[in-house]
Amino acid sequence: MGIYDYPSYYEIAFSFINPKKQVDNFEEIIKKFSKIKVKRFLDIACGPGLQLREVARRGYEAIGVDINQKMLKYLKEKAKEEGLRIETVKADMIKFKLKRRVDFAFIMMDSFCFKSNENLLTHLDSVANSLNEGGIYLIQNMKLDWRKPEKQVWIRKSGNIIVKTTFEWRFKDIINQIYTEKITLEVNDEGKKKIFVEKEDLKFIFPGEFKTLIKLNKKFEFLGWWPGNHSSWYLDKSLSKANKVNDNILLLRKKL
Repeated sequence: MGIYDYPSYYEIAFSFINPKKQVDNFEEIIKKFSKIKVKRFLDIACGPGLQLREVARRGYEAIGVDINQKMLKYLKEKAKEEGLRIETVKADMIKFKLKRRVDFAFIMMDSFCFKSNENLLTHLDSVANSLNEGGIYLIQNMKLDWRKPEKQVWIRKSGNIIVKTTFEWRFKDIINQIYTEKITLEVNDEGKKKIFVEKEDLKFIFPGEFKTLIKLNKKFEFLGWWPGNHSSWYLDKSLSKANKVNDNILLLRKKL
């Protein structure tokens, strides 16, 4: 069973983030880098929309794109409970189209990953076509450090539900830059134990390769990478001096 079909468990698993701090950072980034006034936000691969719900609380227009209908249904239900207005679109993040453009787009939690360079270029076209000129595209935790496999384990609790999450990746085909990413949720729901696993082969895109793809796409300015943690990012520090370069944000700006 896949983890994305169980949004309530997924939200518990990633409840260590601080959406208020994250959106504070969004607003700081907008002041520093956006060339337009921001009224409308887009959350790509939005899932349960923790950040998007905070965006909506602050009075911005909010729209979320996700391919999983169960995630979108959950997001709509949570938005209704919290008295928020959030628009949703069911679409693949690689190729999607909005009825109205946005002023700021973001993708969180290591969701910026693709099976090929062609997929990435198509994604950039979709984002560019959905974003007003001068607007920012924020990418959190693009995988940059390829030197060794990674494994993280953490436990979160909500009421009588305990979720243990294991995130891991390892190279499958070094020559073709293919790695396998695996996420496992071990759930104890009031004594009922369940296990959910998501496993996918993806392409590692090296930093220099990514910059070349941005130039090839021709629609964005590359503003840079900065270090951070799961909720805050440090625009006054250099990523090159950070201990964990996979904890980062990357900023692009749509060309005028």
